[in-house]
Amino acid sequence: MDGWAEMNYPKYWFAAVLCVAMVGVGAVQAKAPPVVDPAACAAMAGWRFPATQIGSAVWQSAGPAKIPTATGIMVSYDLPAHCVVQGITSPYRDKAGRAYGVKFELRLPAAWNGRFLFQGGGGLDGVVRPAYGDANGAKPGLARGFAVVSMDGGHDGLDASFAANQQARLDFAYRAIGKATAVAKAAIAHFYDKAPSFSYFEGCSNGGREAMMAADRYPLEFDGIVAGDPGFRLAHAAVAEAWNNQHLAAIAPKGADGAPDLAAALGDGDLTLIKNQLLDQCDGLDGLRDGVINNQAACHFSPASLQCKPGQTANCLSAAKIAAIQAVFGGAHDSKGNALYSGFPYDGGIAEVGWRLWMLGIPHQMKSLNVILGGPSLSLYFMTPQQPDRSVYTLDFDHADAEIAQTAAINDADSTMLNSFSGHGGKLLIYQGTSDPVFSALDVQAWYRHLVATDSDADSYARLFMVPGMNHCGGGVATDQFDPLSAVQAWVEQHRAPDRIVATGAALPGQSRPLCAYPRYAQFQGGDQRQAASFACVAADATKH
Repeated sequence: MDGWAEMNYPKYWFAAVLCVAMVGVGAVQAKAPPVVDPAACAAMAGWRFPATQIGSAVWQSAGPAKIPTATGIMVSYDLPAHCVVQGITSPYRDKAGRAYGVKFELRLPAAWNGRFLFQGGGGLDGVVRPAYGDANGAKPGLARGFAVVSMDGGHDGLDASFAANQQARLDFAYRAIGKATAVAKAAIAHFYDKAPSFSYFEGCSNGGREAMMAADRYPLEFDGIVAGDPGFRLAHAAVAEAWNNQHLAAIAPKGADGAPDLAAALGDGDLTLIKNQLLDQCDGLDGLRDGVINNQAACHFSPASLQCKPGQTANCLSAAKIAAIQAVFGGAHDSKGNALYSGFPYDGGIAEVGWRLWMLGIPHQMKSLNVILGGPSLSLYFMTPQQPDRSVYTLDFDHADAEIAQTAAINDADSTMLNSFSGHGGKLLIYQGTSDPVFSALDVQAWYRHLVATDSDADSYARLFMVPGMNHCGGGVATDQFDPLSAVQAWVEQHRAPDRIVATGAALPGQSRPLCAYPRYAQFQGGDQRQAASFACVAADATKH
């Protein structure tokens, strides 16, 4: 694709949006319906759209495919026969000759259900993932008959080097969403001679941020949006990662490279000790001791209860470890106490590998993802101007808010003014793991409370579902397998607002639980404790403990 001709994309952008509208009405209705077969697919290679190059259009026969879940487990699904279209829109080169543009993949099933699904990305994007639609315990969108698009956020590569380019920053922040949407909708209308009846967006992590950005910056493009563990305040979360790194470094030994070995800061025994004490205090607050804390609002745990007493050396934590844990869960702030990011809830997933991977790393195997990913993205993307030599251990928190302000302004999807989205019937479903070590459950709860406080009708178009015990996008001791796409689809098309979503999980085999619309939680009512039907969604009461 890098050898494709340059295009001056700005002059084409509004023409592209106009073209989508035209293709969606009279222009396509005048054509005879196309035959959806390999020949029709091959013809897509010659399809033209402003500022867009089609690289290939290949027919895929029906058959099984391995699709990764949020936790990286590969699951086999039967996919229908479909056309795979790959291309790039708005390509350009910087002064150094480096190629940019929004690369995309669009999969068009032979048996189309009339719907469009935008598959969100992850991390710093930089790669076009197969456009299957998310699979996390439910059938992926393509297997359901959705036409699915994925894209790379406007740059190649998983690192933050793209951020030296102003346009690449804008594309990653939000513009690539609009560009890929315009191309995908036009291609769908051309291929099927019919515009999508409904348009959806689903993503987790940065894909969840992109999902919320779609509601924020492109409010008329999507009917239903699923945002999972969204990094909607990604710039501030990056500051929190540096905060966590510094406080954990204070109790970590030095590694062979001379840097703090965060993986050795807290051992598995330390985390298990915290978890057991936490469960002992808070697990039964939902009426059942099952290893999952559903009634999080009533859990008032403090790790100080585990501090070693004079002469005690076992089953306790040092004062230094207690201080580090309290700093991490208390949230990043400056020297005057002004919050830079939310704190984190104490939850049962703290001893799971998904928590350790981000906060600490794996001893002798891998450094913390907060260091590997968080450090370079903070210094190269979130800071303006870039500070490539800035160490994750030396960030000055009194200046951090100002240093990330410019990127936060274009990147963070924290607006609560969504009346254009809700006004055309749009529905937003957010889910969040309470043991997510990257994006705090308390942060998204605060956003949702603010939304409700500023719009008394918010519950009619936006709902938040907490997933107790779940780490980032999956994993943990949790029922982390569920189907939010079907829930939002029923909300959009059948006007059935979701009050509870039934979920299962590998960590709780043979069991199901309801995920409840926040601020309610699942309270055990008696009966078979393995069945979701034995739980009711009830109002949270923070006074019970």
